[in-house]
Amino acid sequence: MLPENAGRARAAAGYPRPTRADLAAAADRRIPDVLAPGLAVLFVGINPGLWSAATGWHFARPGNRFWPALHRGGFTPRLLHPSEQDELPALGLGITNMAARASARADELSTEELLDGAAILTDKVARYRPRWVAVVGVTAYRIGFRRPKATFGPQPESLAGARLWVLPNPSGLNAHFTPVTLGLAFDELRVAADLPDRRPA
Repeated sequence: MLPENAGRARAAAGYPRPTRADLAAAADRRIPDVLAPGLAVLFVGINPGLWSAATGWHFARPGNRFWPALHRGGFTPRLLHPSEQDELPALGLGITNMAARASARADELSTEELLDGAAILTDKVARYRPRWVAVVGVTAYRIGFRRPKATFGPQPESLAGARLWVLPNPSGLNAHFTPVTLGLAFDELRVAADLPDRRPA
């Protein structure tokens, strides 16, 4: 096991895996945001998956590469387990979602849900005032914000005073990006946000 995975494995060992019944019951459930005023970066997922809804942790499904990408990008000093998500605000980071309801796949969301979610997100950003908003998924960003030609990276528009960035979807279903290229994409955002590289030297 890689050293960076050791802490995550220890954390995971203390939590049972959701059963099929747990996952089935989690459909349409909502989970709390990880938020605080004045964050450096607010990461915005598309919507909670069933693992996240069953556990209450963002990006919780095994195989989702958000937490490894966050560490590879230098945002965290070690690879965090999803159960450790409440450590993020102390690092200037937070998590919310474009759409609140959980589903097995993001493509189960309607256009209306993403449009409504973008409006709710705008109000949330205006209230909490993060410096950067990073949407994790270009398709959801294009639909929700009516930007059909948006690409990855910094966006020309702002959101309620925050700078906008679009990152690749870290789902294991996104075969276009490897763990390494995802980490590089996250690192580019960290540098733009002028945050320190917290990886051990």
